[in-house]
Amino acid sequence: MVLDHISLDLAENDFITLIGPNGAGKSVLLRHLLKLETGQSGSVAHRDGLKIGYVPERFQIDPTLPMPVKRFLSLNNQLKPEAIQALAKETHCETLLERPLAALSGGELQRVLLARALAASPQVLMLDEPAQNLDVSGQLHFYELIEEIFEKRDLSVLMVSHDLHLVMSSTRRVVCMYHHICCSGAPESVARDPEFISMFGKDMAQMMSVYQHSHNHDHNHEPPVPEAKT
Repeated sequence: MVLDHISLDLAENDFITLIGPNGAGKSVLLRHLLKLETGQSGSVAHRDGLKIGYVPERFQIDPTLPMPVKRFLSLNNQLKPEAIQALAKETHCETLLERPLAALSGGELQRVLLARALAASPQVLMLDEPAQNLDVSGQLHFYELIEEIFEKRDLSVLMVSHDLHLVMSSTRRVVCMYHHICCSGAPESVARDPEFISMFGKDMAQMMSVYQHSHNHDHNHEPPVPEAKT
């Protein structure tokens, strides 16, 4: 998979959604930004001390592994029981702490993975198609949870999603890509872009036009500071 002339800045308290057809390179871009993969050219720059929380597209669980959720959340960190309880409450999975990971439904597992990603209090949260295996109701509730966390925590979000009409209210910027960046901007402007329409069709553009990006509150954000590039 080749990423060609991709340049992306993620600023403080930013919310970017990456969209594009299957095979466009969205997940590859995320892995490069996480420094899990290295390209033949280009570079990725992180601010010193940057902490990143990551929710992967797929997470395989050995069904014979009897690991409870609370143990999973405490792996490789020093979280105290009260911190785990608070984290579980924030991600709506406090009733799951004693259950084994392998027994969770898709929506339950996604909330647990989100809690795990937030355990180290990251400045950046990256999510790769986090709701793809959920039903419509589950998708809506999960994206509402992401928006809650974005509003409450001092972090930035970079998310790959096909469900742009469901994240319109929270995302600040949409980046539409197919190996390169085809178009980018505010959701409502991207929905009118000819590149977007040719890629997703007029029906999606019309659906997007219903969901206007609007907030009736002030985030009081400082001027953006670049976080990562490739």
